[in-house]
Amino acid sequence: MAVLAYSLGKREINQHFTIKNAKLISLAAVIILLVFHTALRYYGGGDTCEWLLSSGRYLGENVWQPYGCMMHKYKSIEARTCLAKKRVAFIGDSRIRQLFYSFIKIIDPERKEDGNKVHYERTQFLLLGMFSDFLWYPEANNSMRERLVSWTKEPSAKPDVVILGAATWSIKLHGGSTEALQQYKVNLTAMSAPLERLAEDGEIYWVLQDPVNEEVLSENRKMITNQQLELYNEAAVDVLNSSKRNGRTRVKLLAASRQAALETITQSDDGLHLPESTRNVGAMVLMNSMCNNLLRPIDGSCCQKVPPPNLLQKLSAFVFLGSALAFLGFHILGYNHHRRPVPPDVESLEEKKPATAAAPLGPKAPFQALCRMGIIMAYFYLCDRADVFMKEQKFYTHSTFFIPLIYIFVLGVFYSENSKETKVLNREQTDEWKGWMQLVILIYHISGASAFIPVYMHVRVLVAAYLFQTGYGHFSFFWLKGDFGLYRVCQVLFRLNFLVLVLCVVMDRPYQFYYFVPLVTFWFVVIYATLAMWPQILQKKANNSGMWHLGVLAKLLGLLLFICSFAYSEGFFESVFSVWPISKLFELNGSVHEWWFRWKLDRFAVIHGMLFAFIYLVLQKCQVLSEGKGEALFSSKISNLLLFLSAVSFVTYSVWASSCKNKTECNEMHPYISVFQILAFILIRNIPGYARSLYSSFFAWFGKISLELFICQYHIWLAADTKGILVLIPGNPSLNIMVSTFIFVSVAHEISLITNDLAQVVIPKDSTALLKRLGGLGLI
Repeated sequence: MAVLAYSLGKREINQHFTIKNAKLISLAAVIILLVFHTALRYYGGGDTCEWLLSSGRYLGENVWQPYGCMMHKYKSIEARTCLAKKRVAFIGDSRIRQLFYSFIKIIDPERKEDGNKVHYERTQFLLLGMFSDFLWYPEANNSMRERLVSWTKEPSAKPDVVILGAATWSIKLHGGSTEALQQYKVNLTAMSAPLERLAEDGEIYWVLQDPVNEEVLSENRKMITNQQLELYNEAAVDVLNSSKRNGRTRVKLLAASRQAALETITQSDDGLHLPESTRNVGAMVLMNSMCNNLLRPIDGSCCQKVPPPNLLQKLSAFVFLGSALAFLGFHILGYNHHRRPVPPDVESLEEKKPATAAAPLGPKAPFQALCRMGIIMAYFYLCDRADVFMKEQKFYTHSTFFIPLIYIFVLGVFYSENSKETKVLNREQTDEWKGWMQLVILIYHISGASAFIPVYMHVRVLVAAYLFQTGYGHFSFFWLKGDFGLYRVCQVLFRLNFLVLVLCVVMDRPYQFYYFVPLVTFWFVVIYATLAMWPQILQKKANNSGMWHLGVLAKLLGLLLFICSFAYSEGFFESVFSVWPISKLFELNGSVHEWWFRWKLDRFAVIHGMLFAFIYLVLQKCQVLSEGKGEALFSSKISNLLLFLSAVSFVTYSVWASSCKNKTECNEMHPYISVFQILAFILIRNIPGYARSLYSSFFAWFGKISLELFICQYHIWLAADTKGILVLIPGNPSLNIMVSTFIFVSVAHEISLITNDLAQVVIPKDSTALLKRLGGLGLI
């Protein structure tokens, strides 16, 4: 009865929740969100710079997250580059002096504070031509005003950046009287005019007063209450905002450090001065406000203006627009051929039905596909190149990684079904394998789990497993089919690279940025060259003479030597891949070092997959394996022994990964030991007959679009080229992840359909037609 209820419940869900409905919902959600965020920017009166300076929250204990944008953590060399030949002046009391020291320590981490008695200090960096002053003006009075006025009259002495603020001394000296507050407003009003003049060609920041911990204040500071500080802050905001021009004041209000201090002031030693971690937040906010638009760090979206599209981006927009117009023209003329029907198991999670006959694609189909692709690329651009949606930085916690894993595991079990085949690594099982691995990798990326070394090392095994499948799958195809034709090569290369090449143009990114695609493309070419070169050894030929098996092993040994020759000489590797035009495919930021790192990390995974495929197919041909439904793969004793060894392998690897001290040491061992984890999983998944007879249609569905999911995550699920998280629903992280995931998966599936449609047009199965088409394009 429970099984019947389970089956009916699953059928009911699948009947109403199809991928077609999901895409319609996603389209509606995107439109609504675009309208919402556009209105928020236009009517809310806020930009990323105002968000950075005004508000935020702590992620954990020490990581500050500004509202709606990403804050870059500046290093000394970056800060020096930004501030070269600039003069920065800090004016105020002892709390401004603390901010001054925190700011200087970003530029020079070895700098020590010189105590709280210094009333004037200058820090000069001779090689940079940059210096920073702290000027002691504890009250916002006529003395501070005269200093500002003198700078307006002497342009040569005027600082490029002024950070100032004061109030606590006014409260202390005058006992928190109402008259002192009124005089404070008068003084600020008098100072607003010179501040505005200084801000015309410089940057002026007024620091709002941080709270105090009233319980631990000394007796002579008891009158400095948070209520008093709030009144002084309100006065500063009223006065400085009243001098707005064109709806915006040139004097920037720094309130973020005050928000940070609300949560950390209890850690203050004297109740007045902030702990160092909080002061560092204020200093880093200032650095981001001054430098982000100049240095344009990819993980610092606050205060960055959107760069205009380049020529290639404009041309791609014209191509997509032209395709839309052509599609409209064909539609008006009555060309109504649609793309070939897609089998129900691809379109939804419904029970599989026989696929309908493929219909020929009409002349309208490629333009329709490009039109759909253009709409999707516009969404990509808005998400990760325009300033429409918000972005936030990642922050790892165990719960953000492991709780979603439990959710997807439950869903995977819920959608378990009987396999059509019971062979080792059949198509349903490999799709399932790719699917759950891809979901784990997605959760790993969005949760920032690379910061936790044990998780990082386990995910490295998953990436190696993808390459293992690359070797296994392509070797099996060529060994069994013997099809080394041009159609097969073009089909695979197009399927792997179409989306990435489009994104390289639309998103203005180098090919190597999407590192996994160059990696699997390279290995496919290597596998093809290894097996296609003379003598071509196929299963049919090997069946006639066992000596041909030695020939295959000899080819694999040659491939191993090829890999080793590259792996143990970085200079040789770089000299090969730095040659033009190959370098254009493998360089990132003008260097092939990233390609070297990615290639070397899993250099043996593909050959392991090829060797496994060879041994498995030979054993299968010799009928050594028992692959019937419900049958164990080996005899009882051998099966139990292999299962035990596999379990020990998993436990041993997890213990080793947990004991890793740093990623560099672990990565050195990874290429040699990852294969044992992969083989252990294959054995556990396939030795028991009942395990081999079932698969998860949920995971298998994701496995069919795993490539699109991996690539699309860069720009429409993550943000800032995977450095941050795209925020569609502000203020609700859980709902934001749900909505963005829903849209992201729908888009990835649609791209897979577009790629398949265009592949039929670009790469016809008739090789003669393909050659003619390439000749017509002048490619051959």
